[in-house]
Amino acid sequence: MNFNNFLDPLQVLSDCALCPRGCHANRLTGKSGYCKSDASFNISSICIHRGEEPPVSGKDGICNIFFTNCNLQCIYCQNHQISINKPGRNATTVPLEDVISQIISFLDKGIRRVGFVSPSHFIPQVKIIISIIESLGFKPVWVYNSNGYDKVETLKSLEGSIDVFLPDMKYMDPVLAEEFSDTLNYPDVAGSALREMYRQKGSALHLNNDGTVESGIIIRHLVLPGHLQNSVDVLRFIRNELSPKLHISLMSQYYPTPRVAGHPHLGRTVTKHEYEMVVEEMGKLGLHNGWIQEYESSSHYQPDFEKEHPFE
Repeated sequence: MNFNNFLDPLQVLSDCALCPRGCHANRLTGKSGYCKSDASFNISSICIHRGEEPPVSGKDGICNIFFTNCNLQCIYCQNHQISINKPGRNATTVPLEDVISQIISFLDKGIRRVGFVSPSHFIPQVKIIISIIESLGFKPVWVYNSNGYDKVETLKSLEGSIDVFLPDMKYMDPVLAEEFSDTLNYPDVAGSALREMYRQKGSALHLNNDGTVESGIIIRHLVLPGHLQNSVDVLRFIRNELSPKLHISLMSQYYPTPRVAGHPHLGRTVTKHEYEMVVEEMGKLGLHNGWIQEYESSSHYQPDFEKEHPFE
């Protein structure tokens, strides 16, 4: 199959303003912006992941495509091996033919969901993958798994292509956003992005007969140690600005990576009491749809992207 007919979306990378950074870098010539990414398919791993929310993973897992680099630089990122922005990640540039063949190999085994992880700076590549896979007769559920720092106009360009939005809502405190993720405007930008996702999908989570997700939104929030008020403010935003009916994944899985091992706040896990306080507040706010994690989950979500299967 000639994939050249599907490559037109890459042309926008000659003046890249895909994400809220708005760098206007010419990624086609290798002159990268904030994310240090070019126009290639910079992918660290394409693998089956069974650690997502139950309707996302299902019993068989989801085929996740992990893009490298990121338009946020969270100092505590659990995917730090692949998310720290480095120019010219040639070792992780995967030929498009290989990307498609790997995805198809999982679809042929019965996997019915494909997730794009950290896709905000690779939207043209996302569109190309979707177009090719669907032209070959496959109709998986497409999951957009982002950090929430997305541009509204870019999200609008995905309408009708993405089935499930799986965004983070990390901060309502701009000071924390700047200190921890180099994004002072994260609350405003992510808030607008979530409003657009909500406009596209509404509050209902549509499930198949087997209980797996078909369409909708699940908003993730990671509780950070020592910053409970930020978590409460995020939950209040979801209730007041979006809908109390939305499904929320409230995560206790934070653990300190080596980069923040000595940090005064981030150098420890969340205590059971801290997490339970946020769970209690979630209930008080009337946010009853979604999932909470076992407190001990921080020991179960530590991927190693040096391995062929990072989560095994």
